[in-house]
Amino acid sequence: MPPVSRLTPEQAMYHFISGYTSKVAGTEMGIVDPVSTFSACFGEAFLPLHPYQYAEMLAEKCEKHNAKVWLINTGWVRGKYGVGKRMNLTQTRAIVDSIHDDSLDMSKTQKMRRFQLEVPESVFGVDPEILRPIRCWPNPEDYKTEAKNLAEQFAKNFSRYEAGVPADVIKKGGPDLSF
Repeated sequence: MPPVSRLTPEQAMYHFISGYTSKVAGTEMGIVDPVSTFSACFGEAFLPLHPYQYAEMLAEKCEKHNAKVWLINTGWVRGKYGVGKRMNLTQTRAIVDSIHDDSLDMSKTQKMRRFQLEVPESVFGVDPEILRPIRCWPNPEDYKTEAKNLAEQFAKNFSRYEAGVPADVIKKGGPDLSF
């Protein structure tokens, strides 16, 4: 995933429902390598209703308050765990500052096809190379394999909720597995 991307309302709902994160060494017992995990709305164990109902509330609040939604990845850059390194905290802060001062909203974006994400071409204080993960991985084919695996994990996880989610949220919000 790129360090930052602008989300459409459908993507915001999809990613909120997905609740994607990673278990990392030092925060979870028995974890030595990062492990992808999903928790609907980032709190699945505490949700009495279908996750879409909470995503709908999020979308309504965003629309009411004209809020922009950004997805920030503080995980690995320049390769997977063991090859790359953790996202630099100074650059993460620069991303958050750019969101807060609206300068990031004015940045041109490029579409990241597999995940359908709009990724800024530049962010003040951030190495532009890391904004497009495929450009900074040592082997682009390894990146493509990992991205495909992650997209498939998203789809498999989301299949648990599809029955209660409109088709446009799934189609426009989630990854494109067609390539």
